[in-house]
Amino acid sequence: MNKIGILLAVLLVAGAGLFLSGLMQPNEMAGRSTSPTDTGELAEGAPIVEVALPDGLSQDARIGQRGFEAKCASCHGRNAAGRNGVAPPLVHEIYEPGHHSDHAFVLATQNGVRSHHWRFGNMPPIEGVTPADAGYIATYVRELQEANGIY
Repeated sequence: MNKIGILLAVLLVAGAGLFLSGLMQPNEMAGRSTSPTDTGELAEGAPIVEVALPDGLSQDARIGQRGFEAKCASCHGRNAAGRNGVAPPLVHEIYEPGHHSDHAFVLATQNGVRSHHWRFGNMPPIEGVTPADAGYIATYVRELQEANGIY
């Protein structure tokens, strides 16, 4: 085998090793942790995170805000801040677009969600929320996230 062949083989093995070691690392998104917030010191039902409101919402986000308030806020809290012991905040790095797509909101409302990031139990499907409604709700949550530095 010539020197170029050996060099290519070494680079291939090294690249595969880096790739595999990246798969073994904790799930980090753009330097952010996707770990749940510690809620041990919060009262039952208290907001889990503080949410800064944007200066204004787009028309689609205002529609989503109405849907969120009607169908989601009783569990996920006012302005998606979460409710301790009830449901997680959606204004949290775990739900940033790179980790949970907008379509995840549609699937969650249609099918429910098995508990996996937080320990609040499973989320049931939400009756009366259409895929279009969930899309508007996702737009509202995304604008809240952006106002809070979550992209």
